[in-house]
Amino acid sequence: MNGIVAPSLLSADFADLRTELLQIEQTRAEWIHLDVMDGHFVPNITFGPPLVKSIRKNTKLFLDTHLMISDPAKYAPEFAKAGSDLITFHSEVCDNSQELVKIIDNIKKLNKKAGLSIKPMTPVSEIAEVLNLLDLVLVMTVEPGFGGQKFMHDAAEKIREIRELAPNIDIQVDGGINAETANIAANLGANVLVAGSYVFGDESYDHAVSQIAQALESSGFPVI
Repeated sequence: MNGIVAPSLLSADFADLRTELLQIEQTRAEWIHLDVMDGHFVPNITFGPPLVKSIRKNTKLFLDTHLMISDPAKYAPEFAKAGSDLITFHSEVCDNSQELVKIIDNIKKLNKKAGLSIKPMTPVSEIAEVLNLLDLVLVMTVEPGFGGQKFMHDAAEKIREIRELAPNIDIQVDGGINAETANIAANLGANVLVAGSYVFGDESYDHAVSQIAQALESSGFPVI
């Protein structure tokens, strides 16, 4: 299983996104993580399908779209049409596993990869029934809604549990990832690491991405 570094565009300079994307393309990152917030599920608002469409036109990187929104069933088709390659939504917006399955199936019918995210206080047991249907599970190690928060070690412990239940699934971690916490997450079994301020706050994006890539590789997840 390969390791993947996914810089979060939320921390980029939105006034010069084309340059930011070009700089990330020159690193070992294969994905760009897109945090979509609706001001309802989380107390912040970011961007929608039109910006994703513009990003798609300006990069060949894999677009990893994280829907922190209350109604993913309604909006997933729009993000698929805009060019997202993976669409991840939150388990907490669904009342039962049947609803989870329906949204996962609909994303796959759009010929996109399907991911499911859990907040720090959500137990793995709430998504265990659908793990076999997913391409990726996103473990949040901060409360979703704002960048720059500190890594929550207790939440990260769920990575090990998911890896035991689903050995072949991609496990992504988002929240407070830096060189130190990347090692913790990778050692627990995460192979896809999201980093925002750590990457875009470094004078050298390549340096920051390489630090995360090295953490993945030291845990047995080669970064191509």
